[in-house]
Amino acid sequence: MQSPGRKEAKGVQVEVRLDSAVSVPKVIILTDQMTEEVNAIVQMLSDSEPKLIAGFRDDTVTVLDEKDILRIYAANGKVFAVLPSGEYMLRLRLYEVEERLKQHHFIRISNSEIINLKKVRSFDLSFTGTICVVLNDGSKTYASRRYVTRLKGVLGI
Repeated sequence: MQSPGRKEAKGVQVEVRLDSAVSVPKVIILTDQMTEEVNAIVQMLSDSEPKLIAGFRDDTVTVLDEKDILRIYAANGKVFAVLPSGEYMLRLRLYEVEERLKQHHFIRISNSEIINLKKVRSFDLSFTGTICVVLNDGSKTYASRRYVTRLKGVLGI
């Protein structure tokens, strides 16, 4: 067995041990109590199949690259993803999309919209009770009052 590799990030210690006698990786989590963070790690490790997002436009289905998605919104009972290449209809509910993208810098800003934080140009805090979000393509959207506190927490403000 080789010496272990160690890393620490956000209070979590990660240790990797290389052992030629082990053919299937095994993950053991040592903790004093079950927390949301531990549950998230377990969930992330147990998700073995990739969760793709298919977008529909005309008669074409396109696998959407999460890093290209600007925002996802619901309107008239349908869910749409906005990318620089255009708008695609999704055959998922908004909460299902949110679940698939929660590990990828996406955050819900209203009951009907999720944005990609990596595609935000700026946040305008001058509006009372809400936040105006300017995306990289110049479009604007607004965080509802209900989600402002959560958004500010993610931004550290």
